[in-house]
Amino acid sequence: MKTSVEAPEAELIARAQGGDLFAFEELVRRYGRRVYAVALRIVRRHDLADDVVQEAFVRAHRNIQRFDLERPFGPWICRIASNLAVNHLRSPVAREQELPEGHAETPSCAPDALAGVLADEAKRVLDQALAQLPAEQRAVFVLRTVEELSYREIAEALEIPEGSVMSRLYRARARLRTALQPYLGTALEHAGKKT
Repeated sequence: MKTSVEAPEAELIARAQGGDLFAFEELVRRYGRRVYAVALRIVRRHDLADDVVQEAFVRAHRNIQRFDLERPFGPWICRIASNLAVNHLRSPVAREQELPEGHAETPSCAPDALAGVLADEAKRVLDQALAQLPAEQRAVFVLRTVEELSYREIAEALEIPEGSVMSRLYRARARLRTALQPYLGTALEHAGKKT
């Protein structure tokens, strides 16, 4: 039986728990981009993010029988992906692999050439600052800022206390603020000159 795009999440999960591959495929379709975004922001490489997403969904499929239908699927699959991504970064192989220069650059679609260059530069600077964060802080920052999960959801996703979420997020923001201060100061100076 083909799954309707409009099927409620709990119904899809229940069907997937019963062995309906179309239902699980629909869950992959609904959450694939979100999980990829989480993985990419943590591992910072497209090829590794693809691997993390694939492994996350394989593990979710293997463990779908144990999933509680009263809980949302999104934080659960994001927890699996973020844990896999952090574990990958901790591995000795990951530490040996250097990121190619400009690995995360994408062509700008800005109509103004200068705006495109500035957007690319801002993305590069932010990417470098995120790369300097420890994996645990980066995971919390991504889940809070990009995925907009609550502290409780992040704590559940990463299986850590809420206090740890708050302290890691605080440290991540402080490190990013310090790393970006030279750029933020320049931006503030330019904004002040225009007024």
